[in-house]
Amino acid sequence: MPLWRTSLPAFGLVLCLSGCATIRSYDKELHTTLDFTTSGYVDGAIRTLESNNSLSDKDLLFYLELGMLQRLGNRYLESQKSWMRANSRIQIPEQSALPKVLNLLRGASSYVINDKLRSYEAHDYEKVMLLNYFALNYLAIGDYESARVAIKQTHELEAVIREARAKAVAEVEAEAKKRGAPVNLKELDGYPVEIIDNPAVNALKNSYQSALSHYLAGFIYESLGETSLAAPGYRLANELQPNTPLLESALSGLNQRAAAPGDGLTDVLFVLASGSAPALKSRQFRLPIRVQGRLMLPSVSFPVMAVTSKPTPLRLTVGDGVSLSVAPITSVDLMARRQLKDNLPGLILRATIRSTTMAVAQYQLQHGGDGQNAAVKQTAAIALMAGSALIESADERIWRTLPAEIFIARTRLPAGAHLVTLQTPEGVRRAQVKVSGRYAVVEFRLLGQQLFVQSPSK
Repeated sequence: MPLWRTSLPAFGLVLCLSGCATIRSYDKELHTTLDFTTSGYVDGAIRTLESNNSLSDKDLLFYLELGMLQRLGNRYLESQKSWMRANSRIQIPEQSALPKVLNLLRGASSYVINDKLRSYEAHDYEKVMLLNYFALNYLAIGDYESARVAIKQTHELEAVIREARAKAVAEVEAEAKKRGAPVNLKELDGYPVEIIDNPAVNALKNSYQSALSHYLAGFIYESLGETSLAAPGYRLANELQPNTPLLESALSGLNQRAAAPGDGLTDVLFVLASGSAPALKSRQFRLPIRVQGRLMLPSVSFPVMAVTSKPTPLRLTVGDGVSLSVAPITSVDLMARRQLKDNLPGLILRATIRSTTMAVAQYQLQHGGDGQNAAVKQTAAIALMAGSALIESADERIWRTLPAEIFIARTRLPAGAHLVTLQTPEGVRRAQVKVSGRYAVVEFRLLGQQLFVQSPSK
């Protein structure tokens, strides 16, 4: 069918989509939700999240955000239910990602489609962090066996992601070369490459493995008496976050701790999380493409990671002045930047196909026919250009209620209540926590002026 005949229904689709919730600004929506959260008004944050997701069929990202908000309110069972719904919507990485890239760009709607119309599938690091938080929820309610299952699934998922991503990267690069699509970020005129391509980001082994995940594995296996499984967890945590004495001591002292008789003290792991995952913002850049032998520079939207302040190490004191060493263990902020860097070649490929298809359609409409037929085509060309501009924006969806930075501290304490003091960039924060048993995990989450405490409930 001639392109001009498909352009008019495509323009009608554009008008529908431009007012659709699918083309919403996720960054703006979550800004209000996070404002409520940083004020300690978790119920208000949940209501805002729900009002922005009024459809009966909630998507994956809604349940990711909801589960974290419920966790901050110490509603662990509700949080687990939300995250189970999220997990049921997560697609295991396919052997090939390329069919998705191409199938999205077939038919009349391909002239106007953008990445916001894709079902949210979760970034690789989000899938892994979800399972980590499953484990942390189980630890909060004292269910170490279920925490073991969740953390084991985390590392199985890492293996699947590693294999799938290696194949997907190779396929996207080959397709980009065949189509003459740019793959170098510097070819996007003005794109702030330094935000996602810098020594801190490039030091990460990949976007989805974290020292926290493997340290948690070591701690959980150790607590269950499985030292042979605990050692690899601690060892990999050291590889992912090298030169960290606190992590090194967990591995070097494992056998000694396992052989020591019970002395009534609780081995307490403090997890200190601060901030929220960085926002994605849509910005337009010039993308070089060739149409009918001519070089064109259409304006195309790509996601840009928001600039955030550098993490400030927290100081933790228990009781009357026992200061604990606090070590950074995982930066979700850096993982998100690495994910965006790894994803951009695929984003550029889709944008190139989309822009080329649109440019060819416009060229044929503007240069074909005569008389009344030419007038219809000219009108359709103008409509197509105007309509595509209405929805040209990048996908800003990302799991924002995840923390930006995560630290740990570890000590042995007598069972019972303890006053914990945190020195934070926002000032001193204090919390009363209660520990019991041989092992316990206590999490603090600092969001703005608010300190949330997740301590063992039994």
